[in-house]
Amino acid sequence: MAEKRDYYEVLSVSRSAAKGEIDRAYRKLAIKFHPDSNRNDEDAVEKFKEASEAYEILCDPEKRERYDRYGHAGVEGAAHQFNNAEDIFEAFGDLFGGGMFGDLFGNRGGGGGGRRRTRRGADIRCNVTLTLEEAARGVSKDITFRRKVRCTTCDGNGAAPGSQPEMCTTCGGHGQVIQSAGILRVQTACPNCHGAGQQISQKCSDCRGTGLQQEKAELTVEIPAGVDDGMRVRLQNEGEASPDGGPQGDCYCFISVLPHELFKRDGNHLILQLPISYTQAALGADIEVPTLEGPNSLQVQAGTQSGDVFTLKGKGIMDPRGGRAGDLLVQVFIEVPKKLSGDQEKLLRELADLERESVLPHRNSFLEKLKTFFEHDDKAQEV
Repeated sequence: MAEKRDYYEVLSVSRSAAKGEIDRAYRKLAIKFHPDSNRNDEDAVEKFKEASEAYEILCDPEKRERYDRYGHAGVEGAAHQFNNAEDIFEAFGDLFGGGMFGDLFGNRGGGGGGRRRTRRGADIRCNVTLTLEEAARGVSKDITFRRKVRCTTCDGNGAAPGSQPEMCTTCGGHGQVIQSAGILRVQTACPNCHGAGQQISQKCSDCRGTGLQQEKAELTVEIPAGVDDGMRVRLQNEGEASPDGGPQGDCYCFISVLPHELFKRDGNHLILQLPISYTQAALGADIEVPTLEGPNSLQVQAGTQSGDVFTLKGKGIMDPRGGRAGDLLVQVFIEVPKKLSGDQEKLLRELADLERESVLPHRNSFLEKLKTFFEHDDKAQEV
């Protein structure tokens, strides 16, 4: 499979491009590679689909942010799989129906007023809060949210029981009308029925003619191991119903991970700041440290300095897109006691006397530099 091109490169825009510039770039490419002007040209169709996929990601602020941070891996599954041009017209129904530039090549359905296309149901969002342990291991979560479903009273057609929707006389039931715009024929949504292709004279009292009603949904979502704060899990076809019989939307569960009292997360790695005593740092020690899987032994080498980092391989977080787990990075710092017992003070004073006799290498180097500094200062004063 060929590697995907950078979405900004596909649309020929900079990474700082504003929404309007991205719209114009996509419109230009859509006109150039539109299937109606490139019949029997598979390469043009593929470029049309590629541009549409790039536009879908970059025109959505949340998708664009994830793409900027993680590249294609960050938006995997977030874009529609466009198998043909009709998929694009369905995904961007409003866009190609007179929103940004209309169906610039007019009727694709063969009828005098164009073929009415069904709209996909709206996507919805729900929030899921996890502990770091749940995010690391994966978990099943029960979620509750509200969504619009097909009205059971009118079976989704919006008409009161005993009546039926009537065909729109303006568009002849197509939901689209064709207008001339210079050398182009522009297909737009019917101004009378707003693209529905039909009118309702007696509206259903339960849904007020929309064909949809509110429902409380209760689902169990499987959260994969390794998810991070800000990621989302897609529940396909669990969104809102389509207002005109199209496919149901999706539900996106946005993940929030609570701060942990011990660990900080850096991608798939975990960071633990571990206090040790002066004697442990100087003499070395075998210390038991916490991990998400339980206690683990860590060998602190003699002469360890404050700020040194020890790595426990594979004790971090699993990669949610596959691959090995990250590492646990243990950063030690030497903790100085604020209060000393009599015996401790006595021993430390003896140690201090010994240190004066045997100056450590780094301190010796510092003292030499300090001596040179003061000598230079004295010479400057003499001048």
